[in-house]
Amino acid sequence: MALQDKLDALKADFEGGRFPLKPTKEALDTMHRATAELIASGRAQRAKKAGDAAPEFTLKDPDGKPVSSRDLLAKGPLVVSFYRGVWCPYCNLELQALQEAQPEIAARGASLVAISPQTAPNSRKSQRDNKLSFPILSDIRSEVAGAFGIRFALSDELVSLYKSFKNDLPTFNDDPSWVLPMPARYVIGRDGVIAYAEVNPDYTHRPDPSELLPVLDRLRTGKAA
Repeated sequence: MALQDKLDALKADFEGGRFPLKPTKEALDTMHRATAELIASGRAQRAKKAGDAAPEFTLKDPDGKPVSSRDLLAKGPLVVSFYRGVWCPYCNLELQALQEAQPEIAARGASLVAISPQTAPNSRKSQRDNKLSFPILSDIRSEVAGAFGIRFALSDELVSLYKSFKNDLPTFNDDPSWVLPMPARYVIGRDGVIAYAEVNPDYTHRPDPSELLPVLDRLRTGKAA
């Protein structure tokens, strides 16, 4: 099943009240309104896109080891997936889909990392629960997400709703500000230029990892996109 089909099924189950957490109509209206406002803001269109130079970063993995984009790019192209956190079921489905695609990504000489604002213990939980073989990096205060242009602040209305859902982002992220990255996926060439960019202001929509493979094939053969 394609990733988006799984995400659509998850959304239908949640909004249909088939989860232990059963949202009210008012809660769903708040969530839909927040997504519509983020789409209308145009932030996704202002984020880093194909052809832009990718911001360099050095972030720590769950064991506290620094991971540098420059070091990874010295080995080959780099796939970067920004996600919201361990608490987001849509993100977990995406991580699982990326794990399934990881052998194909590695076969094309590319590295894969996921980035979220959460703390190292939560990253370890993400890796463990989703059986990941690629690293999750902690983006403290979403600074790297900000450099890519995908960081946004939650509205007061959405903050109140997340609190009622026990999605305590200041605890998950060890950061008092209620900020998140828009889910985004990038392929960065060895020259540091972004070859592929997909930014999703609607967190229930994610591209299938299979979209990455033709991009990596072009980078490997040196052909333009």
